[in-house]
Amino acid sequence: MGSAWSKNEFPVDGRTVLITGGSGGLGLNAARQLAGKGANVIIVARDVAKLEEGVEFIKKGARSPDSQRFHSISADVTTSAECARVVAEATAWNDNSPPDVVWCCSGSAHPSLFIDTPLDQFQTMMDSNYFSCVYMAHAILNAWLRPLRDDKQQSGAMAARKAQPARHLVFTASFVAFYGFAGFTPYTPSKAAIRALSDSLSQEMNLYAGAHPSAPRVRVHTVFPATMPTQSLEDENRVKTDLTKSLEEGDQILQPDECARRAIKGLEAGHELVATSTIIRLVMTSVMGGAIRGGFWKGLADTLLGWLTLIVMIFIRWEMDTKVRKWGRENGPSGVLKQK
Repeated sequence: MGSAWSKNEFPVDGRTVLITGGSGGLGLNAARQLAGKGANVIIVARDVAKLEEGVEFIKKGARSPDSQRFHSISADVTTSAECARVVAEATAWNDNSPPDVVWCCSGSAHPSLFIDTPLDQFQTMMDSNYFSCVYMAHAILNAWLRPLRDDKQQSGAMAARKAQPARHLVFTASFVAFYGFAGFTPYTPSKAAIRALSDSLSQEMNLYAGAHPSAPRVRVHTVFPATMPTQSLEDENRVKTDLTKSLEEGDQILQPDECARRAIKGLEAGHELVATSTIIRLVMTSVMGGAIRGGFWKGLADTLLGWLTLIVMIFIRWEMDTKVRKWGRENGPSGVLKQK
């Protein structure tokens, strides 16, 4: 997988893609680029006006705007009932067939020091980041897999037929899922939980692939986007302390359309964990655990990079710890730069 000779592992031409958080940022740009590859697209968000603008933006990038279909659903995906409603509405709109791809892009961040974070924000971040993925995954996987579970035919006796394209469930996490640092402590667990969910579900899907080999396989992925200059980032920066901003110096900044392009390229290469920047990939290779490597050569390269990064990370952690202690001595524990 992932070589120049590999087939596209994420074909969307003529298929239906549902994207939560699809009215802006990564979600909106991914939706437009997938429409450019021939996908029918459903975007989900809360703001109806932004959804309407988003659909028009997506149409302009579509390969065949006259024949492709586009739809929007206003919903709060932090609740299980709303996620079930979204899947039901999307299925009805899609000629009573569930979407072929679901990409969870919605989320929020409140990057503040732990003891300064309002308690309700801890629940908000888990709801908007982790549970929005759990509820949407539960709804779509039931739509995809429950008919197989309820099939009364003997699992191993299904008639062989041409393999059908895989279905894809895509989560969106963050660099901090691999490496947390001061000021992101309240946010990090909600993104690390997504990565753990992805790894576990990826293996669980083999149960259905083994029992029903002629049914479409379900692939589970997680995208790790680089920092993007979006409205969400502006909102976060109003909350971040000066200390946190100083620790972020050197981050690679990508425009949302470039971040989406890299994410889709990784999905097309068949990667289950998709890093969109060099620094994210380097850190990811050091903490991959039992995650799928994406083929022999990529797996070998990631293993070698992981060995190197493990050594480098010792010095990075030491340097960041030193920086934080120095900040405390010079500016106090608030994380705010002391005025001279």
